[in-house]
Amino acid sequence: MSGFRLAHAAAPDWTRAAKACVAQLGSAEASLGFVYVSDHLAGDLGPLLASLKESTGVAHWVGTVGMGVVATGREYFDEPAIAVMLADLPERTFRIVPTIDGDLAPFRASARDWLDIAQPAFGIVHGDPRNPATPELVAGLAETTASYLVGGLTSSRTGHGQVADGVTEGGISGVLFSAEVAVATALTQGCSPIGKAHVVTAGEKNVIFELDGESALDTLMSEAGVDSFENLAREVRGLHAALPIAGSDTGDYLVRNLVGIDPQRGWVAIGDRIAPGDRVMFCRRDRDSARRDMARMLDGLKRRTKGPPRAGVYYTCVARGPNLFGEGSAELRAIRAELGDFPLVGFFCNGEISHDRLYGYTGVLSLFL
Repeated sequence: MSGFRLAHAAAPDWTRAAKACVAQLGSAEASLGFVYVSDHLAGDLGPLLASLKESTGVAHWVGTVGMGVVATGREYFDEPAIAVMLADLPERTFRIVPTIDGDLAPFRASARDWLDIAQPAFGIVHGDPRNPATPELVAGLAETTASYLVGGLTSSRTGHGQVADGVTEGGISGVLFSAEVAVATALTQGCSPIGKAHVVTAGEKNVIFELDGESALDTLMSEAGVDSFENLAREVRGLHAALPIAGSDTGDYLVRNLVGIDPQRGWVAIGDRIAPGDRVMFCRRDRDSARRDMARMLDGLKRRTKGPPRAGVYYTCVARGPNLFGEGSAELRAIRAELGDFPLVGFFCNGEISHDRLYGYTGVLSLFL
């Protein structure tokens, strides 16, 4: 694989930020561009993309909007900023995924020949959090293409644009890579379990009535170490539910928000559907456990890659970054300190994609080798 080039800048308007990025990129050849913009610039995504295409000569682009964007060793959170990475890859090795907002069949039909030849194993996907079918679309694309997907959902207080050669929104979009493109990917959790996995013995939709035959609320209070609902209310912002992934050999789990508590009936509502027989844990989000798990992920990637990567993409929850690790780009500096100084871009997501699932409070790091 040929090289990658990185540029990133903050500026009061998109024209100055784009000009600074183009100057950093130089004039070397490239075939694929990644662009992430903070939501301060969401309304300018169209002219920004057109300007980047004209200035760089790169026709194929992917990206989206976040409440913050990231680059090598640097976070831009809640300020107008752009992060851009160019890759010089043979065009046969990647395929842009246009917007899929409900039916995978048109993409399957249009990409059949490329899929048969390229045998993709990896893809980068951006999703619209406003589409309730997004988790199923991600799972369907992963199954259809036999690809390990990474990426995230747009996080924005304004526009929800995505980039897939042009500006789009409403579904999922991104890029698939052929088996020629070597990658390594890993995930780090931002929440740690505070107790064992319980079996849902009564519940419906997203409301848990009982766990292991006991009140769901009593179980939550016991594991949170509180003796009254009033004390629980003071800690509830840091508490979440976790759904263990069946068959995982790494103890993987999906974190979901606690969205409601009924103290009279002892019910707990979470941000996902459950059914009797499902397993549920409770977990807590805290800085120390997140740092330890980040170190575990980086050490594991370092052992697997055995050399500096060519480039990387990082998709991290909007609740991480300065909201969890503190100021000073601590999360991105940790990646650079452990793995080296290589081109890396990404954004702060409203949900992170890894393999074929939608996560929360996680960081998903993928390295081009």
